[in-house]
Amino acid sequence: MAPPTSSQIKPGRTLLALLVIILAMGATVVFQKAFVPKFGLDLAGGTTVTLSPVTSDGKAPPQESLDRAVSIIRDRVNGTGISDAEVARSGDNIVISVPGAGRDEAIKLVATTAEMRFRQVLAVAAASTPPATLPTTAATPNSPAVTPSAGASPAGRAVSKALAEPTPTPTVTRRARSHTATGEKSEAGTRGKAAPSPTPTPSAPAGEEDPLAGQDLTGIDPATLQRFRTIDCSAKNRGQGAQDDPNKQIVACSQDGTARYILDKAAVQGSQITTASAGVRQDTGEWVVNLDFKSQGASQWSDLTAKAFGAQPPRNQIGVVLDGLVITAPASNGRIPGGKTEISGGFTQQTATELADQLKYGALPLKFVQSSVVSVSSTLGQDQLRGGLISGAIGLLIVMVYLLLYYRGLGAIGIASLGVATIVTYLSVAVLSANVGFRWSLPHIIGLVVSIGITADSFIVYFERIRDEIKEGRRTLRAAVEVAWRRAKRTILVADAVMFIAAVVLYFLAVGGVAGFAFAMGLTTLIDIVVVFLFTKPLMSLAARLRFFSKGHKLSGLDAERMGRTSGTEQTLQEA
Repeated sequence: MAPPTSSQIKPGRTLLALLVIILAMGATVVFQKAFVPKFGLDLAGGTTVTLSPVTSDGKAPPQESLDRAVSIIRDRVNGTGISDAEVARSGDNIVISVPGAGRDEAIKLVATTAEMRFRQVLAVAAASTPPATLPTTAATPNSPAVTPSAGASPAGRAVSKALAEPTPTPTVTRRARSHTATGEKSEAGTRGKAAPSPTPTPSAPAGEEDPLAGQDLTGIDPATLQRFRTIDCSAKNRGQGAQDDPNKQIVACSQDGTARYILDKAAVQGSQITTASAGVRQDTGEWVVNLDFKSQGASQWSDLTAKAFGAQPPRNQIGVVLDGLVITAPASNGRIPGGKTEISGGFTQQTATELADQLKYGALPLKFVQSSVVSVSSTLGQDQLRGGLISGAIGLLIVMVYLLLYYRGLGAIGIASLGVATIVTYLSVAVLSANVGFRWSLPHIIGLVVSIGITADSFIVYFERIRDEIKEGRRTLRAAVEVAWRRAKRTILVADAVMFIAAVVLYFLAVGGVAGFAFAMGLTTLIDIVVVFLFTKPLMSLAARLRFFSKGHKLSGLDAERMGRTSGTEQTLQEA
């Protein structure tokens, strides 16, 4: 829908609205200290990680699995397509180049490559803490909980009481309204389910308190229990990269190394996740993670959440295992049909986003090992960046000179519009760089420079329409400005729409630098519309009230000699 005409909004108010937008963007840049955008791989260097696939039979992996792995890893390291990260196949290997990242940061970003599983928690204990802090069956508010999402069926919906900030303390969290260690009746008990009696298990080493004391160990394999008692959750032995068997019970450490779990056979595979996203609940304002499963996964998830909901802690929790580690273990607040799920538990924006990314991009069809990690320097560097910016400045200067020589006074309005477009573009790049990972690489700069011509075209279309209306000699300048705008804006919108559609198609079909070029071109196309509608048009409406333009001064660009008007036409303009 086209913006309102000047008869509906006064020019001064429109310019004030644009000023407010610019000031808001500037304040964001100052508040986030994002004065200089981040640079891409070609300008700032980064780290290259090479992953080699490992198969159980030692044979070459299927090409389809490799292609899917490339797609998932690309989404993980460059989900928006504008961070300039590159993921490509080299034979059977996958080469990932992450701009601006150090060795440790890049490894952390691409290291989690195993298949994701959802398993019921059978037992849990601290990894290595004094006996006084071992888990109990008392309710605590610190563990995440899973509930049906706001858009899901209300059947079985329960409200999570996990209000506190998640902490790494590996305590077993009960559902809201569940009984405490004093033996009060639990919600699960009202459903006709009693806690099973513990079965005899291998004892803890002499002199040590049993970490599983008081927990139900029914159905747990003795070898798994022994593994649980001896597992080392230190950083170097935590199990990063382990390929767990989905058909067996496993022992796994938490991602932060503070807890150890016994987990049942995998009930849902990570490949069944359709999407995952972080968001804010409208009723409470807390950050949550929203999950959506495919049809088969939704059925499996419904059964798993119902099974966990009817169990005693810690079996009411569901462990999400990625790369051999438990990344989260929320408690079930009821059966969740339909596959739409909400995980809550006092998340911050950062922790909710990180968990959503792990859930969305974590499931790979193959196991990989790091065959090499290399830090790379920039391939272009500051000289090329300076050259690109100088080229853009020269192009902008040439456009400005042309506008002044051909349009004179009108050209000054065009130059002011280009200046505003430049300011808005830079602020947009800075804000995007600080918030969504936008990195300024040479393709981005090229896209921004090329778009200078797109912006100038919009001014020229409008100015020529104004001149055509005045040449006809039937309208004053103020009337010509409005009539010309009604005709010119359709042309401007159609031209920008074609350019924007081309940028969108190129962005979704391309990767790497080409996608970055398309993003920059689409961004500046939108900025062109904003500047023309909120600055050029209202400024022209104000200029039409000045005698310099309305009387057709020789330097205004609207004089009779320059436009070839007759004396009668000139008289009409002077009567404005």
